[in-house]
Amino acid sequence: MNTPLADRIRPKTLEEVAGQHHLLDEGKVLRKIIETGNIPNLIFYGPSGVGKTTVANIIAAKSGKKLCYLNATTASTSDIKDIVASIGALDAASGILLYLDEIQYFNKKQQQILLSYIETGDITLIASTTENPYFYVYNAILSRSSVFEFKTLSADDITSLIERAVAKLSLEEKEIVLSEENAKKIGRAAAGDVRRALNMLELCILTAKTEDKIYIEDETVEEILAGNSVRYDREGDEHYDIISAYQKSMRGSDPDAALYYLARLLAAGDLPSACRRLLVCANEDVGLAYPQIIPIVKAAVDTAKEVGLPEAKLPLANAVVLVAISPKSVSAHDGIAAAMADVERGIGGDIPRHLQNKHFDGEDAEIRGQHYKYPHAFPNHYVKQQYLPDNIKNKKYYEFGDNKTEQKFKEYWEKIK
Repeated sequence: MNTPLADRIRPKTLEEVAGQHHLLDEGKVLRKIIETGNIPNLIFYGPSGVGKTTVANIIAAKSGKKLCYLNATTASTSDIKDIVASIGALDAASGILLYLDEIQYFNKKQQQILLSYIETGDITLIASTTENPYFYVYNAILSRSSVFEFKTLSADDITSLIERAVAKLSLEEKEIVLSEENAKKIGRAAAGDVRRALNMLELCILTAKTEDKIYIEDETVEEILAGNSVRYDREGDEHYDIISAYQKSMRGSDPDAALYYLARLLAAGDLPSACRRLLVCANEDVGLAYPQIIPIVKAAVDTAKEVGLPEAKLPLANAVVLVAISPKSVSAHDGIAAAMADVERGIGGDIPRHLQNKHFDGEDAEIRGQHYKYPHAFPNHYVKQQYLPDNIKNKKYYEFGDNKTEQKFKEYWEKIK
């Protein structure tokens, strides 16, 4: 049989769907909607392989409507018109339920065409997307739809699914022998993706030792998992989740988590993101608590780019650990943020005359001459004078951090000033 395993054992009822307890357990809103059979327009949002299409199929079966399927990556306006042409046909007497996969790839015009039929009730839309719908879906469609987020499945959810699939296949064909530990390994390696888990199981079955039973051995599982365990979309939400966790782990002084997320970035070949966020973190989160870290991290990044992967992991690992275990300060970060906020609000004024880059005054000048005091001409290379515009002359943007380095500078300047 050439049909993929994921399709052969696709759940037919809500009870068989793996995970998504926040949506499908008894009493949850989506489950209540499905059980009424009165289906509104829906948008399912979440990573691939977590059950969006499966739930849409179950909804279609319960609603009695004709199910039409389009994938927005390949569908055209004429495909929409073909579906519209079947409105009122005998097989669509109860209406049409259109499942539109990857709706974010439909342009505004295509989404507007759909909208006109959604508004009349001729088509009930269930759209799915791996991207945030509030960024990619036409507002008029969003306002007429209910959005539900499907979440990545836990390893336990997928392990249970693997065990159910093995039991089902064992009844239909030869008995499959898969240890509990190997089922857990597949569950963990799938990284929340049901389709990936079932594809790996299918590979294990196809390459297993077959006698009176199908024996899936440890070596087979390890070999299959070795080439199928990396899950990472450089264009989708998961990309931003990983780099966010990567920087927050360094900021939170957790070198173990920081190395783990670095490994995920590098396993996916995303060297640019690993380098860029590392440079940002050194400046934003360590900053003046250990200012020498900035050229150190820059050197590590330059080395990583020079040697490329896989060796790039070594200088980056050194730098990531150093950033994670270094003292932290956001004094400069907070200072520039406050200054930028004032500039954007138009707060400020004329630059004091003694700081301006001109040496001649107009006829209307009340005080002639620049009167700039050169700090190096005074003891300790410091002299008090106004630098900010008049209306913010007493504004404080920078506050010394509580780390050893900045406190030492604070002590020095309190003595000098």
